[in-house]
Amino acid sequence: MPLRRRTKVGRLAQRMLADKRANFAVMTALSAPVALALAAVAIDEASIYTERRQAQAMVDLAAITAASNINNVNTAVVTTLTDNGMPGVVVQASGQTIPPAVDKTVVTVTRGRYASSTANVGQRFQPGVTPYNAARVTLTKIPARYFASSLLPTPVIGTQATASTTPQATFSVGSRLLSVNGGILNALLSGLLGGNISLSVMDYNGLISADVSVLSFMSALATQLNITAGTYSDVLASKATVGQIATAMANVPGLGNTAKVALQTIASKSTGTAKIPLSSLVDLGSIGSLGLGQQPSGLGIDASAVGMLTAAAVLANGTNQAAVDLGATIPGLLSTKLNIAIGEPAQSSPWLAVGGIGTVVRTAQTRIKLTASVGIGTPGLAGGINLVAVNLPLNVEVAYAEAKLTDITCPTGPSSINVSVAAHPGIAQLNLANSNTPSSFADFSQPQTFTDADIAEVKLLLIPLIQVTGSAATSVTNNSPQPLTFNATDIANKTVRTVSTRNISQSLTTSLVDDLSLSANLLGLGIDATALLRTVKPAVVALLNTVTAPVDDLLYNVLSALGVGLGQADVRVTGATCGRAVLVQ
Repeated sequence: MPLRRRTKVGRLAQRMLADKRANFAVMTALSAPVALALAAVAIDEASIYTERRQAQAMVDLAAITAASNINNVNTAVVTTLTDNGMPGVVVQASGQTIPPAVDKTVVTVTRGRYASSTANVGQRFQPGVTPYNAARVTLTKIPARYFASSLLPTPVIGTQATASTTPQATFSVGSRLLSVNGGILNALLSGLLGGNISLSVMDYNGLISADVSVLSFMSALATQLNITAGTYSDVLASKATVGQIATAMANVPGLGNTAKVALQTIASKSTGTAKIPLSSLVDLGSIGSLGLGQQPSGLGIDASAVGMLTAAAVLANGTNQAAVDLGATIPGLLSTKLNIAIGEPAQSSPWLAVGGIGTVVRTAQTRIKLTASVGIGTPGLAGGINLVAVNLPLNVEVAYAEAKLTDITCPTGPSSINVSVAAHPGIAQLNLANSNTPSSFADFSQPQTFTDADIAEVKLLLIPLIQVTGSAATSVTNNSPQPLTFNATDIANKTVRTVSTRNISQSLTTSLVDDLSLSANLLGLGIDATALLRTVKPAVVALLNTVTAPVDDLLYNVLSALGVGLGQADVRVTGATCGRAVLVQ
């Protein structure tokens, strides 16, 4: 019996082991806890990932808001996060350590300065450096967990964002025409443009006092160039003649009638066909990406009408030289001839620009050679000496003036905007002498050298003409830029600020004449040169001093019309904006 029972039990066990029915239910029962645990972890991990992305988006928005409200960053950040559903926002001050908790979000807000020009990306944001233009927001929080809180350690979400404002300004450098000599300007523009320009002093004064909207000018020019759609950059990538430029300026709305007629006259008289690259005249920076007809918010872009016109005339002067014969129109001078050479504009440095910190504008290098014959008046001197002729060979070279945008700050918002510009006039060299290399007058890569010139011709009784030669030199130097600051009122009024390296009331021509060194070649004539020069030099110097004032006026009008000044430069900011905050890191 026992043996039979054991055998029966064994057979039953074998049948059970061989029977595969209901195995799935058993396996499901065994694996269900593991599957549920994995599902709980997956759901919570997905939830944490989603919450992290949402937190990053909110931190990005908070950083932008903080950068836009740089003087009230904490309130801006808390308000932004709270309004977007972030629970229990607490600001952690410097030196504090506040751990995040459920329903408590900890944020750190750091103001600083963002310098995009720094090569190392990690060092572009400089915490605590003033003036502030950026904010960094760091957030930590405990994410919600639904099923796996007992299976996972307590996680902490950490996100960070940095936003910075990009302020911009519209500024230009040049030299103003404060007093106008219409005859000189007409002769100069005629020489540059190849036509017969004849405007009155009133016409020039109308141009001097007029400003034009650069964007409206670009839109008008686009019509002439058959650019029917596109951006301002598309126009700047084109070329135009001075006639087209003058016509477009005349068509800008709001221009005074006197300036409008003057520009129309110049456009009709200009016979030059040379086309200038418009990007060498104006740089609109990021504003260039706007569509034609669009206007940037809060940023004025205006330019001097006469400044833009003369800058265009200089660029259009394809030979880089102009010859102007003024005849006897200059008081005290029997004849006056001018040769003008204009250097190529520096790369990426137009006359007017819209840009951020680091943007540079420059004038052109300029050389002027003035050859004049001075009216003698009473030729007779003591000792039977007669002055037959007195000449004024004057050479002027002015390097480019430069202005660089160094800072734009808005301490308490747009009304407190301050624009800082570092500017210096071009170094100038004046020589009362003859050039040793007249053939390289327009070659700015070759420095000029000078030698004694024929200053006077003297006749002594029956002795043939005696040449009196001489030379003098002076310079205007400037070793470091001078800082200029424009506030909101200055910008609204389009105030012009001047940097100078000399007393502008001092006549450089007079300084040259007073320093004139004379000599006479009397070899073989048996005449005491010292005695001769003792009589001749005071008379020559006195005679030259009578014409220094009109010569100064001539140089002033010519150089100012070219946007260049001797020892001084004018800078004007016509628009500025604190900029729109954007994410940078």
